[in-house]
Amino acid sequence: MSVTDKLLKVFLVDKQLRGLQSRLRAAEKFLSDQTGSLQQIESKKAALETQLRQLTAATSERQGEMARLDEKLKTVKERMDAAQTNKEYKAFLTEMNGFKEARDKVETEALEQMGKIDELKKQLAEMTTQRDDRQKVAKVADDDRSKRAAEIKDRLDELTKERATLAAEIPKEPLKTFELLIRARGDDAMAQIEIQDRKRHEYNCGSCMMSIPVETISSVLGSGRLTTCVSCGCILYVTEADAKSLQEPAGGKGKSRSSSAG
Repeated sequence: MSVTDKLLKVFLVDKQLRGLQSRLRAAEKFLSDQTGSLQQIESKKAALETQLRQLTAATSERQGEMARLDEKLKTVKERMDAAQTNKEYKAFLTEMNGFKEARDKVETEALEQMGKIDELKKQLAEMTTQRDDRQKVAKVADDDRSKRAAEIKDRLDELTKERATLAAEIPKEPLKTFELLIRARGDDAMAQIEIQDRKRHEYNCGSCMMSIPVETISSVLGSGRLTTCVSCGCILYVTEADAKSLQEPAGGKGKSRSSSAG
């Protein structure tokens, strides 16, 4: 068996592995998206809670200030009622008006803050609902990821062992070239040679669909060594049926389409 044939076996196992892993990656990405959204919601909720605590504390201070001003107004009113002269009365009145103005200002600030508190509470309620809904979705996503991981675990283990066994039979350099191509091109790391017209020596790369020189065909069939497409660089191979056909005399064959690699 040639190096290319051995690599093709690894390649087909790799495709099965990627297919299984892609399902798991899709579930993991969905879970990651839900977890990320949940974290964003939690962060916004925490920020709103901080604002609410700060505003509640500020409102409490304003209410305390209003109570202190009310006490001062009561004291001044008592002193004003006990005033002996018109001058004293006017002085107390001026002082009372100042306290009233200060109280009105503090009360206005307190009312504005209370309005903001009501709005924050509304936002928090909405954020809590969003958080609860997202937690449910994240739980479903986590369950789905776990289910998919369990479903493919045995098959993944089986294919991983099979790949290791097959790869152990391949020389180091060709295997290294193959694995670099896998990382760069995935399912396009290897491609079947497609026979367009044998009589006219017309062949295409099954990956990039560019024409393949006859010399390349001879290299794949003759030496069995690693042969790459001159256009896209993928490793080329032929099926057993096509290899047999290409080694037969071309006379009278006409056009033939390459068979599937399986």
